[in-house]
Amino acid sequence: MSDSRTGEGGAAAEAVEEQRRAQKTAPDLVIDTEDDERQWEPMEEEESLGKHDGSIHDFEAIEEDSDDESTAERQILVGICAMTKKSNSKAMTQILERLCMFDYINVVIFPEETILEEPVESWPLCDCLISFHSKGFPLDKAVEYAKLRNPLLINDLNMQYFIQDRREVYRILQEEGIDLPRYAVLNRDPSKPDECNLVECEDHVEVNGEVFPKPFVEKPVCAEDHNVYIYYPTSAGGGSQRLFRKIGSRSSVYSPESNVRKTGAYIYEEFMPTDGTDVKVYTVGPDYAHAEARKSPALDGKVERDSEGKEIRYPVMLSAMEKLVARKVCLAFKQTVCGFDLLRANGHSYVCDVNGFSFVKNSMKYYDDCAKVLGNLVMRELAPLFHIPWSIPLEAEDIPIVPTTSGTMMELRCVIAIIRHGDRTPKQKMKMEVRHPLFFELFEKCGGYKSGKLKLKKPKQLQEVLDIARLLLVELEQHDDCEIEEKKSKLEQLKTVLEMYGHFSGINRKVQMTYLPHGQPKASSEEEDSEREGPSLLLVLKWGGELTPAGRVQAEELGRAFRCMYPGGQAGDRQSLGCESPIDCGDYAGFPGCGLLRLHSTYRHDLKIYASDEGRVQMTAAAFAKGLLALEGELTPILVQMVKSANMNGLLDSDSDSLTDCQQKVKARLHEIMQKNQEFTEHDYHKLAPTQSPSLVNSMKLIENPVHTCDKVYTLIQSLTSQIRKRLENPKSADLQLYHSETLELMLQRWSKLERDFRMKSGRYDISKIPDIYDCVKYDKQHNASLGLEDTLELFRLSRALADIVIPQEYGLSKAEKLDIAQAFCVPLMKKIQLDLQRTHEDEAVNKLHPLYSRGVMSPGRHVRTRLYFTSESHVHSLLSVFRYGGLLDEVKDQQWKQAMDYLSAVSELNYMTQIVIMLYEDNNKDPSSEERFHVELHFSPGVKGCEEEENVPMGFGFRPASSENEEKQTNQGSLEDLSQDQTDQALPLTEPICSQKRSPMVRSRKTGSMEVLSESSPTHPSKGSSFPSHRLFPSVSRNSPEIHPPSGLGFEGCSMVPSIYPLETLHNSLSLKQVDEFLNTVCESSSEAHIKTMKALSTLFDSQSQTSLYSPQQPLSSSGSETSLRPPSRPLWHGSIPSSAVSSAGPSSPTTESSGVNFSFSE
Repeated sequence: MSDSRTGEGGAAAEAVEEQRRAQKTAPDLVIDTEDDERQWEPMEEEESLGKHDGSIHDFEAIEEDSDDESTAERQILVGICAMTKKSNSKAMTQILERLCMFDYINVVIFPEETILEEPVESWPLCDCLISFHSKGFPLDKAVEYAKLRNPLLINDLNMQYFIQDRREVYRILQEEGIDLPRYAVLNRDPSKPDECNLVECEDHVEVNGEVFPKPFVEKPVCAEDHNVYIYYPTSAGGGSQRLFRKIGSRSSVYSPESNVRKTGAYIYEEFMPTDGTDVKVYTVGPDYAHAEARKSPALDGKVERDSEGKEIRYPVMLSAMEKLVARKVCLAFKQTVCGFDLLRANGHSYVCDVNGFSFVKNSMKYYDDCAKVLGNLVMRELAPLFHIPWSIPLEAEDIPIVPTTSGTMMELRCVIAIIRHGDRTPKQKMKMEVRHPLFFELFEKCGGYKSGKLKLKKPKQLQEVLDIARLLLVELEQHDDCEIEEKKSKLEQLKTVLEMYGHFSGINRKVQMTYLPHGQPKASSEEEDSEREGPSLLLVLKWGGELTPAGRVQAEELGRAFRCMYPGGQAGDRQSLGCESPIDCGDYAGFPGCGLLRLHSTYRHDLKIYASDEGRVQMTAAAFAKGLLALEGELTPILVQMVKSANMNGLLDSDSDSLTDCQQKVKARLHEIMQKNQEFTEHDYHKLAPTQSPSLVNSMKLIENPVHTCDKVYTLIQSLTSQIRKRLENPKSADLQLYHSETLELMLQRWSKLERDFRMKSGRYDISKIPDIYDCVKYDKQHNASLGLEDTLELFRLSRALADIVIPQEYGLSKAEKLDIAQAFCVPLMKKIQLDLQRTHEDEAVNKLHPLYSRGVMSPGRHVRTRLYFTSESHVHSLLSVFRYGGLLDEVKDQQWKQAMDYLSAVSELNYMTQIVIMLYEDNNKDPSSEERFHVELHFSPGVKGCEEEENVPMGFGFRPASSENEEKQTNQGSLEDLSQDQTDQALPLTEPICSQKRSPMVRSRKTGSMEVLSESSPTHPSKGSSFPSHRLFPSVSRNSPEIHPPSGLGFEGCSMVPSIYPLETLHNSLSLKQVDEFLNTVCESSSEAHIKTMKALSTLFDSQSQTSLYSPQQPLSSSGSETSLRPPSRPLWHGSIPSSAVSSAGPSSPTTESSGVNFSFSE
């Protein structure tokens, strides 16, 4: 270093020492930057780390005192060269105050005026320079100053030019072998024509030959431009999310615009499904990294803020692999203090942005650490040079991370729910056999011959089918005698349905084609009499079945009510929480269900949402997530980020067009009995309802003679279609808009088709159409009641009685058949549930709260796992059959189970939003190997209430009823925060009003680990083996579960069209985990050989954490390092810990993927 610098620095140092001695008594630090006086407040006692041994000064103050003669030891001057907004920020102030506590370090802040207007020769001198670029900062001058004075640079200045260009950032990351999303650069530079190639299609873009299917991200190459856009596929609703620098409480907004920007240079990259969370990492040197997670700005664009208006972020733990990434980023960009963004997706962590110099906001612990690391770094480099006595401190700079476990009470560990989708439009289907060469060409082009089946959902594919239909119809009109064999009426229907809505979207319609090598065997009178030799294709057109607005509201409300099942935060004032954190008074304080929101927002909630590949199921899942996590805005961004598609090995999808032998036989027997023109005999009762389920027996009594009932239904449908035709002839009502923008014309088509199909040419009835008739009349009765069509109530009553037999019995007549068919549907799902319940070993890929940096969170080690599976009726029926008939408990020995079975057999319909919920609790007082350590509860709700409130609705025993075994235990609930203080006894607004019967006062359930949903203490608490009072089966009993209950006379939010949902009923509340585990093992193993093979594949699939995201990327740009070697030490299987949240990149799997293995259930 130059002499001049040392000499001047020495004089300055003497002045500093003199001033410091004078200031010993007053810790106030005065800075006079750019003429205005800024008073720095004295530090709070608890923040101060001891007496102030150093000071921060500005340049002029030092100049004035420089002639003071003093023999003070040489001081190290740290210069801060940045814009005033940055150098005076709270974080910088806090860190510099701490830095001055090093005996030999003083700080000088360069005034902004000097930086902008003075030549670098007249800038203050320093030994070490902290300088960084921000808006308006003259980086060139800073580089010039560094050349002139040669100080020690904390952050390299030349590298800061690269950080301003995203292309350079990605190039450096790639060279360092750091995982980043697959990307391509579109330069739009006329001098580089090979980098300007953009081909835009409806659901993907091609950039210089690289294809990016939607969802993808479009980032401006300039890092200062924060207008990043995410484009969504049409199957998820299309449009784009536009991100920008935070304005107030918004960080992004959804736009219907689906086309990419046409001017400017951009990076296009694969979208990473992160479950709605971003991780920001802050390094201080290569060995220290602090990480914070926040809600992803792409989710709903609302910034969560605390009472001080700061964005809510929570410190999380980094895996060993991520710490290595932090080290690499810090060294590669030569930025000691450096912030960068991590996306945790598919079991990997990807770096998607490097921001350069960046401090953590609002963390005293981080300020201490940062000052300590920087001070030691400066001393290590410069103390030897200036002969300053200094020894390396013994304590490690990287703070050891110790996850804590807390609580000795029963804790909620895991919630698993299987939920049917919400209210939908009637599903419709048309089958036709096609032989035209054009259809075969399309079949071959789309790869149909590989599996013999094809599913067409993409707009382009549907357009091709429509083009063929139009072409054949034109030919038929021109030449009556031409060789076209396809029926004209069917072609017209194909054309009409494909032309509906005026545009295509994968959610509305689909075409399935199956190759028939010998043509279609003649099955019913629907087919023409002439049978042809040779191969043909069976074309099945499906439309309708979309989630209605009512369905969205139902799902969102259920999500909201679901929060109340989690412990914590119903009322809780901040003092009683025992913490002064402003976070507790932020968005998530003091309203029902905020326990879950606190859990989730503090990264102690591991949530995964799965849905089958049906549009209505995925949209239900997204709406539910919106309600559960209190999100805002459109469903598309939530769907793309939060919902995983599980169309693998039949986890949630079923192939109902290829029924098992058992199903075929059951269907044939069912149809045979239902087509007998006589009253049901004793023998029929025995054959049709061998389980003697009351709901079946009641329906059979109502029907008496199935053919007579079908005659009545047929007559009522004829009456309905003629009424609609009359309305159409009336000019006043012809243009009437029905619910969900249906027209009278479309309604007539719907009913006319049922009229045609229900009664076959032979005069017999097609029993398989009964569920469709019930579906349509239920829909019109609820949504189109204003039409005032006559006899709909009678049609509803009769078709429901028929459907209450046909629908459940299609899943088996006897218990053995029900179990056999159920296993065919849901063995993969049961295996997955079993893994969810068992998986309590540590996993690094989940976002874990960092205990040492968490303020206001009393139990940072706690973690609750939630797994939500959204599916269709077939899976819900099947799973319930497994629990009912698989031998989980003996009805004779277990009274509670017997009553639960009586309740289930009285339930006639598993309506929309039916739920099966499994909850796992852990008792930390019990020995880890003991069977009593883990405790399982099983709950059920039949979903949405029927069209009219019925007198004979079966009732269960409420939600989590108290039982004598729990009476002995103390009311020491194990919840996330200490709930005995956290909540006042307030009734939840979501519970159903208490009935007029006199009953004992409401008290907390005495159940250990209670979910804090209020429950009644009845005078006699029945024990496990005692009998509940029989009157509990009737509707006079009040319920205590979080039922969604709208204001009287109205549906949700004043919308009269949305019926409320039945509350959860507890089926059993004292199962051990071992019991459930052994039961699931037995059921899965007893299923057929083929399923065992599937299961082996599936178990390896889930053991290796490879669940496919709904929109998962292709292989990432991989780093050279492997993370398998960086696993935490193994722990006992039942050690209270957290589950996996990893999802692997198992290839793209979007709702538009053609998959031969996914079909539809019978009546669903």
